Amino acid sequence: MKFAVAATLLLLAGCGSRQELRPKDGASLPPKPYAVATDPTAVELQTPDNQSRPGRSEDLLNRSQERRDDKFDLPPPG
Repeated sequence: MKFAVAATLLLLAGCGSRQELRPKDGASLPPKPYAVATDPTAVELQTPDNQSRPGRSEDLLNRSQERRDDKFDLPPPG
C-alpha cells in the first residue's frame, strides 16, 4: 500500500506543465538592455552567460604533490 502511494506521488510530481514562459497578465519583461538591437526573450533572459557561469580553469590533481612554500601561511600570534 505504501509503495503504491509513493509511486503515485512520484508520478504526479513529474506532471508539470511544459509551456513557454511568459510574463503574468498586466506585467512586462524587463526593459531592453542598452546597446542591444532587440528585446531578449524569456528563454534568453534565463540562459546564463559565460561571465555568470565561468568554466573551470584549474587542473585537478591526479596524484599527491607537495605544496609550494607559502610565505603568508604564518602561525597564529601569541
